[in-house]
Order: sequence, then structure tokens, then C-alpha cells
Amino acid sequence: MAALEVRPPDTPTLRTSEAGSHIGVHRIFCVGQNYADHVAEMGGDAKADPPIFFMKPNSAVVQSGATIPFPPATENLHHEVELVVVLKTGGADIAESVALSHVYGYAVGNDLTRRDIQAAAKSKGSPWDMAKGFDNSAVIGTVHPVAEIGHPTAGAVTCSVDGEARQIGDLTQMIWSVPEIIATLSTLVTLQAGDIIMTGTPAGVGPIVRGQTCLCEIYGLSDASVTFEA
Repeated sequence: MAALEVRPPDTPTLRTSEAGSHIGVHRIFCVGQNYADHVAEMGGDAKADPPIFFMKPNSAVVQSGATIPFPPATENLHHEVELVVVLKTGGADIAESVALSHVYGYAVGNDLTRRDIQAAAKSKGSPWDMAKGFDNSAVIGTVHPVAEIGHPTAGAVTCSVDGEARQIGDLTQMIWSVPEIIATLSTLVTLQAGDIIMTGTPAGVGPIVRGQTCLCEIYGLSDASVTFEA
């Protein structure tokens, strides 16, 4: 094998609830507008059909409990609590009926968003990659294998900032289910082991400022917390 002239960073990993176990993160896919109340608070009035997908680089991953710098180029950073799906296998054109067989496990995530950059891009009809795919923008908690928790379809989805409740929703409010998301996404890209999917957020998104701690929780899963340097 020829020597690499340029070597990229190692693949980011996430802790699992099994002692000493980690999973490698290949790609991060995200679903937009998957809770009707969030669609409404962002000014939308209709279900996205098919689902809206965007991506973050795997270098955006932050382990729960970290203290990180406040992101540059924003004065309106928002939290978005989300159910995270971790794939153990992949494929193209996956049938909805077998989609869950590709899932390794689930975690809680925080899809950090530079809302001012997103709003400016939207107003011009421009892509908003830099509103979503920046450094440290994917805070993800411990991954729980399906063998431990099954496939969560109901349970409280909450987010608080310095103890103040911000988002209060439930997994039952998801417009697109996990099998539907996997099946649809696999018609657009060939999914692979280590891909993760952040499945959308309920209403109540809002700002985080320097020095604050944001805590995201979903019933039955370990939380995802992050603190921003002052």
C-alpha cells in the first residue's frame, strides 16, 4: 500500500453503555422539520414530504459532559434536542419493513445551530451548511444498544439551559418514524456502518450564551450535556 502524503484525523468515536465499548462515527445525517410544533415555530405550515435532510461532518462530534469554546461567527446559538440513531450496517433502497435491523442503538443529541447564519442564508435562498456543520455542533450522549433498550418510540424529549426548561416534547410527536427516515435516506445515499442520524427536534428551540450549560434528555437514555466557555 502506498504511503499517505496527508493523513486525516482519526475517526471520532462515541461511548456506548457497554463497559469499554465505543463506536466509530462515519457520517452525520440530520432530519429537519420532523416535529409539527417546531415547524410552526420556525414559520412553516406544512409537513415536508419527503423529509428534509442535511449533514454535519463527523468532526462536529462532542462527547456529553464536555466544555467547549463558544462557536465563532454567531450571536444567536440555538439548542435542538434530538433522538440519535446509530447504524451498524447499511445499504441502498432499504425497505421500511427491515430498516430497524440496521440499527445498532440510540443516543440523545444536541443539534447546535447558528440561527443567525441560518436565517440569513434562508432569506437569500442559499444553502445553510455553515449554520449546522461547524466545529463541536453535534453533542451526543452515551449510545445504548438495541439489545438493551429496544427501539424507542415514546418518551419525554426535553432540553434545559442552566436548569431552565426550554424544550418539552415526546417521541410520539415525530412526523417521520425511524424506519421511514432510514428507508427514505437510503434512496438518496448508500448508508454505511457508523452513520448516525439526528432525527429532528420539538418546539422550544432557543439561545444559549457563553458560560451556560445545556442539558438534553430523552426518557430511557443517558443525557447529552455541554458547557460553553465564558
